[in-house]
Amino acid sequence: MNNVYTHGHHESVLRSHSWRTAENSAGYLLPHLRPGMSLLDVGAGPGTITADLARLVEPGRTTALEANAAALDITRTAFEDLDLDVEFVVGDVHALELPDDTYDVVHAHQVLQHVADPVQALREMRRVCKPGGIVAVRDSDYHGFVWYPELPELDEWMALYQRMARANGGEPDAGRRLLSWARAAGFEQAEATTSTWAFTNPQDRAFWGGMWADRILKSALADQARASGVPEEELTAISEAWRTWTNTPDATISILHGELLCTA
Repeated sequence: MNNVYTHGHHESVLRSHSWRTAENSAGYLLPHLRPGMSLLDVGAGPGTITADLARLVEPGRTTALEANAAALDITRTAFEDLDLDVEFVVGDVHALELPDDTYDVVHAHQVLQHVADPVQALREMRRVCKPGGIVAVRDSDYHGFVWYPELPELDEWMALYQRMARANGGEPDAGRRLLSWARAAGFEQAEATTSTWAFTNPQDRAFWGGMWADRILKSALADQARASGVPEEELTAISEAWRTWTNTPDATISILHGELLCTA
C-alpha cells in the first residue's frame, strides 16, 4: 500500500523529530527492555529514539526500518558517529519483507497515524515479533491537544492539519484508536496507556511554537495545503499565531498520546 507522509522531511520537521528520545517518547516501553534483546524500530526517522533503544538492548541486534531509501538515509546519518550495531532496512509496514518470529520487541512511534491500514500494520508487526515478545506503539491524538491562549488561528491550524492528514489516508486522532486497532489485529493481550508532552516554559515554547511557525509555511504539509487551495495569507496568519503563542508568557500546550504494549 502507498502512504503519503503528511509532514515530509523539511528541516522544521526534522527539528521536531530529533528532539524525541526514548525517555520522552517511549517511557512506557523502557521497563520491559533488557540487554540482549533483538529490536525492530518501524519508522525510525532521524534515529534519536532508535539509538536510545539500541543502547538499552545491546549487544542485542537493532534494526531501523523506513519507508524509502531517502528517509532511511536520514536515519543512517544519525548513526555515523555512534558506536552502535544497527541494521538499516527499507520496507512497507503493511508487508514487511522480514521473517516470522524474528524480534523480541517491535516498536513504532508516531507511525500508525500515517499508514493506510493500521490494523494490517499491527498484524505485520505481530508476525515478525517472537511469540511472547512485545509490540509497542505510541501515537498522538490531535483532537486531544490542549493549548492556551485559545487563538482562533490555532483552531484553523488544527482543522487544516486534520483535513490534510485525512486526505493522505491517515488518522490524526490515532491515539484513542490504538486499542481497538490492536484488538482487530488479533492481539489478545494489549495494555493501553496515555501520556503527554507538555510545553510550558519559555525554552519549550520557543521550540514548539517556532517549529510550527516554520513548518506551516515550509514543509510538505504547507505545500499540500497550497495545492489544495488554502490561501497564502491563511498559512501566514497561522504562522504568526504560533509566534504570538510562543511570546505569550503564560502560554502552554499539552500533546496527548495513546500507547500500547501488546504481547505477541
